[in-house]
Amino acid sequence: MTGTRTNVAVLGSTGSIGRSALEVVAASPGLLNVVALSAHRELEKLVEQARQFRPKWVVASDADAAGSHDWKDLPKGCQLLAGAAGLEQVVRQPEIDVVVAAIVGSAGLRSTWSALDAGKRVALANKETLVMGGPLVMQLANERGGQILPVDSEHSAVFQALQAGRREDVRRVILTASGGPFRGYTQERLSRVTVADALNHPTWRMGPKISVDSATMMNKALEIIEARWLFDLPPEMIDVVVHPQSVVHSLVEFVDGSVVAQLSPPDMKLPIQYALTYPERIAGVAAKLDLRQSLQLDFEPPDHDRFPALQLGQEVAREGGTAGAVLNAANEAAVAGFLRGELSFTEIVPACRSVLEQHDFESQPSLERLFELDAWAREEVGRWVCT
Repeated sequence: MTGTRTNVAVLGSTGSIGRSALEVVAASPGLLNVVALSAHRELEKLVEQARQFRPKWVVASDADAAGSHDWKDLPKGCQLLAGAAGLEQVVRQPEIDVVVAAIVGSAGLRSTWSALDAGKRVALANKETLVMGGPLVMQLANERGGQILPVDSEHSAVFQALQAGRREDVRRVILTASGGPFRGYTQERLSRVTVADALNHPTWRMGPKISVDSATMMNKALEIIEARWLFDLPPEMIDVVVHPQSVVHSLVEFVDGSVVAQLSPPDMKLPIQYALTYPERIAGVAAKLDLRQSLQLDFEPPDHDRFPALQLGQEVAREGGTAGAVLNAANEAAVAGFLRGELSFTEIVPACRSVLEQHDFESQPSLERLFELDAWAREEVGRWVCT
């Protein structure tokens, strides 16, 4: 990146990943430049960010909220776009080099699809894109010359560790999991956890949906599916280990027994920066690991009985087709039900399995079919909640 300037669009700029991405841009020595920002409902914050970074475009993805908002403080020369069409339009702009895809959930798939269709590099924080449409998305990237670089700390770690050897010499990749706030809980104690308990993550500060996914370990199930498509790996080559310190972000084991790991403090700014500046590494604002201090690293196998989401993730990774879209949508709906007090914590994963087993599986769905099943799965969880 020496002597070059990379123009960046940050989709979901008011969320935790988006805010971290903007910190990375602000700290870069003139190498990164924000040209587009988007938010769904936090429009005051979006305007505040626009005044700081002076992008060419801002997108309010909630068209209704955009229509009722007063945009008088938007910087002069900054163009306002609205709705899902606005997102798809902005990522195709020729000025944009990299799109940070940080919109949470299935809502981020279409804009990511459009960015790849336009041949962009996508710094992917939205794992649901590959969970829902992994084969279609990877095929599109290959055909259009797009590139996906992972922002999830685990997949960024795998991406970095894979550079230590030849792909044909990889025996397996190992995704680390913090274990969430309920790592040592009994099944009986899990049945009594509250929303506040689930949102109190021991090492990461995340939004409500992702925090609950970490507590159920559904986030790791989704990451297994994501890794299967992102790295073109059979599911049996993807393992999970619980590592409560969240310092080792993932590992790659080679056939000779060598294990290569990526270590850093739990700070999302590092994988974000690496995705934005790859293949270069530059000094940045992410926290640094101080190995002059005492450090204990613990690893333990996950308990599949207490956290059945992991087995579900392996099954869906093997099945492919429509299974990922249905699991993702069912989980989003079930987590929302839990946050509203309509489902208990221990009902989230069974609800997902129930809906998954009911759906008519297709091995080669279209993108539109995936969205149809996304809507269907959400409705089914609603009926599951009412029974």
